[in-house]
Amino acid sequence: MKRAADTKRDSQTLKALLGVRDLVLGGDVPPGERLSEASLADRLGISRTPLRAALARLEQEGLLEQIPSGGFAVRSFTMADVFDAIEIRGVLEGTAARLAAERGVAPASLKAIKQLVTELDKCFRDSPEDMLFDRYVELNAEFHVALAALPGSDMMRREVERATQLPFASPSSFLEKQEDVLAFRLSLSHAQRQHREIVSAIELREGTRAEALAREHARLARHNLEFVMDEDRSLISRVPGLALVSA
Repeated sequence: MKRAADTKRDSQTLKALLGVRDLVLGGDVPPGERLSEASLADRLGISRTPLRAALARLEQEGLLEQIPSGGFAVRSFTMADVFDAIEIRGVLEGTAARLAAERGVAPASLKAIKQLVTELDKCFRDSPEDMLFDRYVELNAEFHVALAALPGSDMMRREVERATQLPFASPSSFLEKQEDVLAFRLSLSHAQRQHREIVSAIELREGTRAEALAREHARLARHNLEFVMDEDRSLISRVPGLALVSA
């Protein structure tokens, strides 16, 4: 059982992690700039010990990089970096889907992910403008967590989780705060069809098909990114992290 001191320390580290990540992805700290521990600690209302743990974690995630003079700086990214992160997630989720189909899924787990798909269906209305966008983003994240757990492998679940923490690789990276962008809403109808097809392939034990569908599904994030960068650059400031990406 955790002691109260350990629980408090973990809570402070999580607060530091989320706080610094939001500042970085929000563009508050430009790429290449050294992060000041003193100013971050004051701004977030935390001590330096959990802050240092959070900075080390964000360096592992790839958002920060160590600098020769000591400390950390915000990384910059190319479009190729972002595409690679999305591809890595797709490969791992595809592998998880294939293993789930080949190994078979416990009835309770299959029922749970099918129920998630049903709840996602309820987010759609007669027109894209009326869909429950925020609810979709929430359930979409739950779907991807459930998908990673279907093979019954803690190792696979951890690696998929690690991949989704790569910069811009989260299933919701290019959806958050985009509820009024019609193009994003329209893309979700296709995404939802893929959700259903992935689960169906797993249930039918079609491993190769499940893997291909999951990998293709991940590429929707790339299409959404390309829309922002090529079609409507006014959205860049609204997509977390894009301030760090060079065209």
